[in-house]
Amino acid sequence: MSKLTANSTTTYQPVRAPRGTAISCKGWQQEAALRMLMNNLDPEVAEKPEELIVYGGTGKAARNWECFHAIVQSLRSLENDETLVVQSGKPVGIFRTHPYAPRVLIANSNLVGHWSNWEHFGELERAGLTMYGQMTAGSWIYIGTQGILQGTYETFAAAARKHFGGDLAGKLVASGGMGGMGGAQPLAATLNGAAFLGIEVDPERIKRRVKTGYCDVMVNDLDEALRILKNAVRKREATSVGLIGNCAEVIPELARRGVVPDLLTDQTSAHDPVGGYIPQGCTVVQAEELRRRDPQEYRKRAMASIARHVEGMLELQRLGAVTFDYGNNIRTMAYEQGVKNAYDFPGFVPAYIRPLFCEGRGPFRWAALSGEASDIYRTDDLVLELFPHDEILSRWIQLARKRVHFQGLPARICWLGYGEREKFGLALNDLVAKGELKAPIVIGRDHLDCGSVASPYRETEKMRDGSDAIADWPLLNALLNTASGASWVSIHNGGGVGIGYALHAGQVTIADGTKEMAARIERVLTNDPGIGVARHADAGYPEAIDFAKKKRIKIPMI
Repeated sequence: MSKLTANSTTTYQPVRAPRGTAISCKGWQQEAALRMLMNNLDPEVAEKPEELIVYGGTGKAARNWECFHAIVQSLRSLENDETLVVQSGKPVGIFRTHPYAPRVLIANSNLVGHWSNWEHFGELERAGLTMYGQMTAGSWIYIGTQGILQGTYETFAAAARKHFGGDLAGKLVASGGMGGMGGAQPLAATLNGAAFLGIEVDPERIKRRVKTGYCDVMVNDLDEALRILKNAVRKREATSVGLIGNCAEVIPELARRGVVPDLLTDQTSAHDPVGGYIPQGCTVVQAEELRRRDPQEYRKRAMASIARHVEGMLELQRLGAVTFDYGNNIRTMAYEQGVKNAYDFPGFVPAYIRPLFCEGRGPFRWAALSGEASDIYRTDDLVLELFPHDEILSRWIQLARKRVHFQGLPARICWLGYGEREKFGLALNDLVAKGELKAPIVIGRDHLDCGSVASPYRETEKMRDGSDAIADWPLLNALLNTASGASWVSIHNGGGVGIGYALHAGQVTIADGTKEMAARIERVLTNDPGIGVARHADAGYPEAIDFAKKKRIKIPMI
């Protein structure tokens, strides 16, 4: 693989994680980190791998190609009692710790509060001193669009239960954005029986979703899209249409025509107006040119488009669409642009997800380092064996097995709660020990979890006690996972909603079949969701308090 300079992609060669049981590192902990870093940049996985961008606008796996190669070299030389320290995508030190310590500690995009905004971040990024890690991009546990698929599926299902009697058949769901995160929406909607309209300005993103089976068809004309979807709604058929268009134009046009979706949301990269959102009137190529030539003008035009986009959503809400923010901070950007009623529709966490957080439930994921799909299918069976009475989980696993195309290393995701994660993790480790799986399994999660994030416009919006902006919790989560023996731990600023709007932590733990890892898995997968229950109990949620008492989680002042 050719090395690149920080600003050159002329000698780019695709990165792909090794498969099988032969390793190039001194242990499976280091090998797992190496393979997952490379997997993040697999062309099947990453949005712009030649630029090290994984997803979410400008979310990167390493600061530049020189740093990437230095990380790879560091992991291959790393001893089993050493820890690699990575500062915003750059390896900055290797230190002697102990075998149970994480092999890698990562911090991305973190700035002192007064300076924690896009302007200062941009200056430091241009100086080569930092990078945007998003959530799972800079923590090396992104698994492609599937990573958000079940969460989107669960959210749409919760909306169906709350508003439509539990079923989206015969309902029209509309949203914007079909990139790394938003690309899960069409399949998640159709798995719930809906007719889905996805609006995306970049035709290549829609083509990718159609190719991988996440979206049924791509069109470039709104009339054609509505004709297909009207017929699907009438027949109660699950159908998804990707429409080439800009939300700032299409959403207001839907309102003007009186075409009112039953359910309306958005997953464009509005959290990053310069690096992610494309202004009205620009093609992808034109947007790239304007971004390079005049980033201030780009931001001005993007913010104006976001305002029109949200005004259209508000009008459709007034006309009867059930409308919610899906965590990209689009309401805040519109509010800053003068849309004073931007918060009239809620965020998805307080609307649908918080009761799950109170029981330590969240997006748990795992990947097969063997590269063999058969390993994931065996773990699917394990989920069904361990949790036979969870109907939603069983239905998800069966649907995912049929409908989800793997990207990069085969992987799976499902929402598991306190007690369930530890039980499943230990069972995975047993399968590796018995030789039923061909290689170790990487166990991780999204940073969007019950106790690992402070994000007042998303995960911690409208907390019962007003503690939305208290950022101690993700820091404590990272410290606790480090003390518990996770394989690598990360702490980031800004993922999902933008610099200055969130702090969040991630952990990854490897099931390699050893007794040592069994002990570490038990601690990490108990304590990681446990602090989520504690966070919500501390905020006064009766469901979390009752759950903590039932599970005997020690919380001193309950």
